[in-house]
Amino acid sequence: MTTSTSIDRPDRPERSTGDAAGRSADHATGSAPAAPDAERPISLTATGGIDRASHHRLDEAWLAAAWSHPTTRVFVVSGGQALIEDKEDGTTELVMMPSFDAPFTEAHRYFLGTDEDGVRYFALQKDTLPGRMDDIARPAGLREAGVLLSDRDSELMTHAIGLENWQRTHRFCSRCGERTAIAAAGHVRRCSACGAEHYPRTDPAVIMLVTDEQDRALLGRQVHWPEGRFSTLAGFVEPGESLEAAVRREVAEEAGVAVGPVAYVGSQPWPFPSSLMLGFMARATRPDIQVDGDEIEEARWFSRDDLRAAIESGEVLPPSGISIAARLVERWYGRPLPQPRHHG
Repeated sequence: MTTSTSIDRPDRPERSTGDAAGRSADHATGSAPAAPDAERPISLTATGGIDRASHHRLDEAWLAAAWSHPTTRVFVVSGGQALIEDKEDGTTELVMMPSFDAPFTEAHRYFLGTDEDGVRYFALQKDTLPGRMDDIARPAGLREAGVLLSDRDSELMTHAIGLENWQRTHRFCSRCGERTAIAAAGHVRRCSACGAEHYPRTDPAVIMLVTDEQDRALLGRQVHWPEGRFSTLAGFVEPGESLEAAVRREVAEEAGVAVGPVAYVGSQPWPFPSSLMLGFMARATRPDIQVDGDEIEEARWFSRDDLRAAIESGEVLPPSGISIAARLVERWYGRPLPQPRHHG
């Protein structure tokens, strides 16, 4: 599984342990160290000052009081979207409201946490987003909103969309087949028939930038992607499999390339619908390419000059958006990826 994804956040947090892991990955796989400009943060991972306060999820009295508090803020999610609003100062915000202005729902009310000022945040899952008389707000999915919102709003929306996706697809007990009920402020579903408790599903997936002894990068293109779209290889971790083994298996299956050293770089929540992307740098031991033809239609080795020229000419469309894919490529490339040149 390849990904057609990337990220571009204007802000830069203080260096974290993830940056140290990335430098270790460069050393372990023999890649050139990333330049500072290439160490941009991975989208959807910045801490926005939200404490999930999970110890309150089973306290119905506390949740009721929190919901009724005048400072509590609520937003609606529906079909992976929420309302966002572009402000005059150039920022973009989630459209939130006090709880007493929120659409009515009791079952699909999800407690997301509190901020440093004690404000409580809830998300409501509805079949449709509420209308806005001012026509300023617009619906947006996380792929668009994730690069526009503040760290706080991005963190809240990622949490809410992940819960919504899980809630919509796990309404029945996997043990006995009976309908389940929402509990723990949206973080558990309980079966009254057999007593089973079900928790939000997260599917681990590895995503890797593979380099060869010439320090070229391996990029692939899925069969259903637009012509010219290339990105890193990726795939789900199988039962009983280590992350490193998954990296080697996926690369071999999709591109026929044998991989040796594997080093962890960082992770990214990816609620489309329920993945956790685990980023790696890897070194090929046998660079011969043989694509599977099912998922991957084409795979190529790119030098930095090759990739720059291909992107600038429009021959190659690089990873774009908010995924960790572009950050892995930029770590190898040494700087932000170039933009296509516009002719005419």
